Amino acid sequence: MSDKLLVVSTDCHAGLPIADYKPYVESKYHEMLDMAVPITVDMLEKSESMFLIKEINDAWRAPIQQELTGAWDYDERVRMLATDGIACEVIFPDGITEKNTPPFGAGLGLSPRDMVPELQWAGAMAHNRWLAELCANDPARHLGVASIPLLWDVGQAVEAVRWCVDNGLRAVMIPTLWGEHDAYHHVKYDPFWEVCQDLGVIVHFHSGPAPHPEYFGKGFPVEDQRSELPGAMGIYVSEVMWWLYRPLTFMIWGGVFERFPRLKVMIVEGGTMFMLPSWLRLMDFQYHEGEISAKLGDFKSHLSMSPSEYYQRNVGIGASCVRRADLDERDTIGADQIMWGSDFPHPEGTWPNTQAYYRETFSGLPEDAGRKILGDNAVAFYGLDRERLQQVADEIGPDKSIFN
Repeated sequence: MSDKLLVVSTDCHAGLPIADYKPYVESKYHEMLDMAVPITVDMLEKSESMFLIKEINDAWRAPIQQELTGAWDYDERVRMLATDGIACEVIFPDGITEKNTPPFGAGLGLSPRDMVPELQWAGAMAHNRWLAELCANDPARHLGVASIPLLWDVGQAVEAVRWCVDNGLRAVMIPTLWGEHDAYHHVKYDPFWEVCQDLGVIVHFHSGPAPHPEYFGKGFPVEDQRSELPGAMGIYVSEVMWWLYRPLTFMIWGGVFERFPRLKVMIVEGGTMFMLPSWLRLMDFQYHEGEISAKLGDFKSHLSMSPSEYYQRNVGIGASCVRRADLDERDTIGADQIMWGSDFPHPEGTWPNTQAYYRETFSGLPEDAGRKILGDNAVAFYGLDRERLQQVADEIGPDKSIFN
């Protein structure tokens, strides 16, 4: 076994500056794109000024302006991966921080709120075309997560998944919040789960989406209501992880994993130790102690396994910038399911201090557990090319001495 660790980041982000998506957008939408770009940039700037602390982000960004272009420039990105010792990355769309989000609301989260279905599809497919090109530079090292606005049209989503596979993309992200649309326990989505299962496409949910108007006001981000809504950010950060796990609650109790036992789902950047153990205990209690709720009728006989057993079989955990306290709870969370992520290029991520993070966070951890969390679990879950990636790791990977 090599002394160099095979590291996979299951949470990286990439996207073009929004105006640069034009060559990837169908020409019939170009005029609309030209009108949308300045409006979107203005909204992103307003969001940055209210949702984030702009001064802190600007100070963090100032000395690394060139390196941050790795969010869309391939050569700079490869240098970033080498600096971080990352052999392979899972790439999500980006958002506010670098203003490199796909057009027409097709960015991270894929919220259906106030969106035009045709345009959101156009923006998503523009991003998917660019992402396929980026990943084609070295498919073994770059696993792109395509954007699929599933809620609007299941048939169109099925065709989009087939397009993704034909173009080298075997991971998709769907909306975390469904708003007024049918939730994910509805059988109307079965053709989508089926095509993902049959083609080996992994479904992803990424944290961030939440009912922002409830926290920050109905006019957010145009209207600043912070003085009228004290504590909004505290409420958001306390609830956002709950929204991330909610789709899994619907899919498990809705029998999605019973009907599609080979379907894989990844939950990313979701505060593992705060949410998972108690969430699993709650659902298992309802499954095993159902007689307490007998008056509610039979709500579990369509399931052949407990919720935690579906979780163990079908779900992976993208543990972005995972803290040591989470790692110490690994046996409760699922030692074979936790997969580390750097969250490049976001300020809350480990980059550009990942090497120091490795030493500070993994020191004293058993080597076997550390190897699993940093890379081996992801290699198994995503079916990655271990031999090829170990060759990369032998050149750039961190040394196993981080566990000393």
